[in-house]
Amino acid sequence: MRFLKISILIIPVFLILSVNTYASNECSEKFSRGVFKFNMGFDKIVLKPIAKGFNKLPDPIKKGTGNFTSNVATLLSIPNHVLQGSFVEAGHASASFLVNTTIGILGFGNPASAMGLRSQKEDVGQTLGAYGVGSGCYFVLPILGPTTVRDSFGLVADSFIDPFSLVTWREKELLGISGSKLDFVSVKGATAVEFRGSNMLNFDSLEKNSIDMYASMKSIYLQDREKKIKNVSDSGDDDDWGNLDK
Repeated sequence: MRFLKISILIIPVFLILSVNTYASNECSEKFSRGVFKFNMGFDKIVLKPIAKGFNKLPDPIKKGTGNFTSNVATLLSIPNHVLQGSFVEAGHASASFLVNTTIGILGFGNPASAMGLRSQKEDVGQTLGAYGVGSGCYFVLPILGPTTVRDSFGLVADSFIDPFSLVTWREKELLGISGSKLDFVSVKGATAVEFRGSNMLNFDSLEKNSIDMYASMKSIYLQDREKKIKNVSDSGDDDDWGNLDK
């Protein structure tokens, strides 16, 4: 019965999104620009100052934080690799998580990389794109930032197949492990701060040199998502917005 309900929800969305291959249109540019302005204000008042403080921490702490959040993100990649039929990548991701969580002490270390284990980030939005589902129109969410109809649907779906989200945000016990929404928000917050801190100069340069910051961010986001769906990388770096400094 639960599978039937999920199918009833997914099938119409799949058909709707399949109509548009690219997010060339905006759902509502006026709305998105307003949200983008709010997000820029939030970044200036809250996120950027915290990220500056983070950048002053010792390098081992900064690197460890990045390793930890990336290791947690691997849990979402594993089921998406399976859904895409990429079983070798799923094996690499699973082994990477196991090695980093144990030998790497909860993921603060990254011995899996030294062992040659790959851990490419995947989510439901990418999985849908891999199956030919179009982006749908583009818009901007408060705090969460740029997205498309497909990727926003994927964001919700992620919470149902990501073991970390199930244990924390949905507070389900899994293999004797339990968590809370506070754990979820804390890790996602740390991810955002680490990302913002790592790209401090890139964001400053983009803001300084862009005639239209909104249009620049939109272009970067859409190009980055397209590359991730096609598994194309210019530098071998799998971070979100990997081409931010291009």
